[in-house]
Amino acid sequence: MFPIGDDNSDRTMTPYVNYIIIALNVIVFVFLQGMSGDSPFTFSYAAVPGEILTGHDIVTNARVITDPNTGDRFTMPGLGPTNIPVYFTLITSMFMHGGFAHIAGNMLYLWIFGDNIENAIGHKRYLLFYLLCGVIASLSHVFATKLLGQNLLIPSLGASGAISGVLGAYILLFPKRRVTMFLFRFISHVSAFWAIGIWILFQIINGLGMLGGSEAGGVAYAAHIGGFLAGLVLIKLFVPSTREAYRPN
Repeated sequence: MFPIGDDNSDRTMTPYVNYIIIALNVIVFVFLQGMSGDSPFTFSYAAVPGEILTGHDIVTNARVITDPNTGDRFTMPGLGPTNIPVYFTLITSMFMHGGFAHIAGNMLYLWIFGDNIENAIGHKRYLLFYLLCGVIASLSHVFATKLLGQNLLIPSLGASGAISGVLGAYILLFPKRRVTMFLFRFISHVSAFWAIGIWILFQIINGLGMLGGSEAGGVAYAAHIGGFLAGLVLIKLFVPSTREAYRPN
């Protein structure tokens, strides 16, 4: 089940900030990450919990790791040098992805839901809101990793946390907005409350699996949940007090 569109009949501005964010994600993935093949770049500018917690860059050697679930062995590239303050990786990591499915899914959700939020709060506010939700989401992952005793040297990346914030804002501002979903080979229309509600329920259920010692397949569910909650809480601070008087900035 995934969304393929929503109602944009009330949109009054071109969401060019949303378009630029999508374009930047694609550019970074294709040209800087080599479509996920450039490990040195990825392992230098992704967010590493151990670096965020200590404030210091960490460089490691490549090592062979055995997947505890499948028994498969693979080589984990070492962490490369980060030529910027490590805290900035909370932002650079938001524009990197681990593969085609990862970036395609994220950009689909951002394309469908991001324009409505930008239309509601304006271009500059939307950019700040998006980045702030992404940073809070990444910090949620960092602290969850520490609290649950997981590996602090596994980097995280992706726009999922920031997009989760967008979804949190969307479900609060437009709970009854009709969303077109592709469901079991059928096209259906449901309210945003159900479309996004099912998504966040899935994140919570899978995230709770981490409490048993599993890393939930390597997905940073804490970032998804943290970003979603950030979007719910922060969006009211970004909506202009009088929408009728609002003029796009």
